[in-house]
Order: sequence, then C-alpha cells, then structure tokens
Amino acid sequence: MTLTIVIGVAGYLLAGWSLIDSVFMVIITIFGVGYGEVREESPELRMFTMMVILSGCTSLVYLLGGFVQSLTEGEIQRLISKRRMKAEIENLENHIIICGLGRIGRMLVEDLLKAGKAFVVVDSNASRIEDFDRAGCLICEGDATDEAVLQKAGIERARILATVLPNDAANVFITLSARNLNSEIEIIARGEIPSTEPKLIQAGASRVVLPAHIGAERIAHQILHPSTANLLANNHALRELDTQLSSVGIQITEMDIPEGSSLVGTNLSQVETQSKAQFLVIAIHRKDGTQLLHPTPETKIETDDRMIFLCHSEDVPDFTRNYQMIKKRQYRGQTF
Repeated sequence: MTLTIVIGVAGYLLAGWSLIDSVFMVIITIFGVGYGEVREESPELRMFTMMVILSGCTSLVYLLGGFVQSLTEGEIQRLISKRRMKAEIENLENHIIICGLGRIGRMLVEDLLKAGKAFVVVDSNASRIEDFDRAGCLICEGDATDEAVLQKAGIERARILATVLPNDAANVFITLSARNLNSEIEIIARGEIPSTEPKLIQAGASRVVLPAHIGAERIAHQILHPSTANLLANNHALRELDTQLSSVGIQITEMDIPEGSSLVGTNLSQVETQSKAQFLVIAIHRKDGTQLLHPTPETKIETDDRMIFLCHSEDVPDFTRNYQMIKKRQYRGQTF
C-alpha cells in the first residue's frame, strides 16, 4: 500500500502535476471515491492511472482482509477454546473444584498442577483467570455463590470442593449451595475468623482451615522449637508428615538434655524401652551443631543434646516430667 502511494504520487509529479494534486489524485483513485479527474490526462497517463487503481485496490483489500482476519480468528479461537473447555468439564468425574483465585487459591492450583490432579477453577475476575487459562487449567468464569456456576463446574460429579475466598460469608454460602447440590461431596472451606468455623461446619463443610490460626501456630512452633522447625524446613517429607500427624494429635517436638539429666549416657534403645514406646526419636542435635537424622538404637545421648522426637501431644508433659534434670548439690564438700 505504501509503495503504491509513493509510486503513484511520483508518476503524477513526473507528468508535471503539483504535489497536492498528485497526492489528491492517488487518494481518490485508490479509495474509489468517484471524483472526476483533477486535470486532463494523456492516454499514457490514463494507463498509469489504471495501474494505480489495480495496485491500490488490491493492496487495500489485502490490508483490510488481514485486519478483519486477525479480529475474527481471535474471536473464533476464543469461542473454540470455551467450547472445548466446556466439553472437558462435562466429561470430568471425581474431580476437584476450587472456588477463588486469591493468594491461597493460586498456591493450591500450582500444587494440584504439580500433582497432576483434575480440577476446575471458579472465579469471576477475568484478569486473574487469564494467567491460568494460558497454563491450560479448566476454568469456569462466574460467581461461585451462584448455583448455576457450580453446576457448570460439574458439582454433581465432583469429589472435593475447596472454597478459599477471603470472604467468610461467601464461603458459608458456597458451602451451603454445594452441599445442597451434592450431598456426598467433601467440602474444605477456608475461614478467616475462628468464630466462622462452626458456621461452616453447620453449613455442610467437611473440614475447615483457618490460615491465620495455622500461621500463628507455625510461628509459635518456630519460637518454641527452633531445631524441629529447621529440621522440617529442610525436609519436605517430614514437613508433610508433621502436617498429617498433627490432625490426629501426634506431633514432632524437642527437648534439651541438660547436664545431670538421667538420660545422659544412655542409648536410644534404653530410653525408648523405659518410656514404654511413648515416643520415637527421629533426630538428635549435638552441641557442636551436627544433626543426626534417623539415629541408631545404639546412639548415646550426651550432655547439651537436643532430642527431636515423635509422640502423642498428651504424652509430652509426662515425658518431660519423668526425665527432669537431676541437679547436683554440694553440702560440706560432698556432691549429691
């Protein structure tokens, strides 16, 4: 198109026309306005004008066709993508539905993608959906509090629904709607305020997760049990085990072995036997900074060791009380 305009203007200039007349003639010729000739043309110049018409109109049609094609292809591809996604969702069974793509929802989607699980994301924010749409996630755009949207996500055939919106009222409403649509589905609901937990349970939630409460517990655990926190931070398998065991009242904790403790000098097999299997030692943190993972039964306990063990949460006070430090006292030069 540009080349046609430049050649056309140059041709009329060579014929003795002014610049404004040349540009005007080329524009009305290419765009087919239908005005009369600007000046009287010779037979040769008429042949040149016909060439400008053929070249200009062809370029214009090609340019407009490419522009329209780019628009229609994008719309068609988007329509095909939506139809394909709808068909895939309709064919899903025993899948997972995630309501909300906030901070927790994003992390949940990433973990499920790594695990290769089939899931559908429900969210009403188009900008949040776009990134996960490119990643190939199945997405149902809409308000999760609407039962029709949950039905589009396949709530009747789903196995688990996780509602992780930051709004407790919305989570309660979604839980209630999901339970009415599928009485067998497992519902995991997020709660921001502890008082919301009984409401979610009453609405039909199978389990309730309080992120703020879990975060506070984790920080307190790192303050009170730093060695255990470091061990869990560096070992993904142990971290997952700790999370699962905590739900049944079993925890990974630690205890310092001070000088004079009755545990000093004994091996692990003796300690575990004396405790009647109340706990299981999984690591020992030595005074020099070394850490013994999976210590053998013959491992000796030394002064200033920090013992990391696994036991029931109710047995921790009894265990620490039974093995209190034996303080050395002196009386008239004698050590007791």
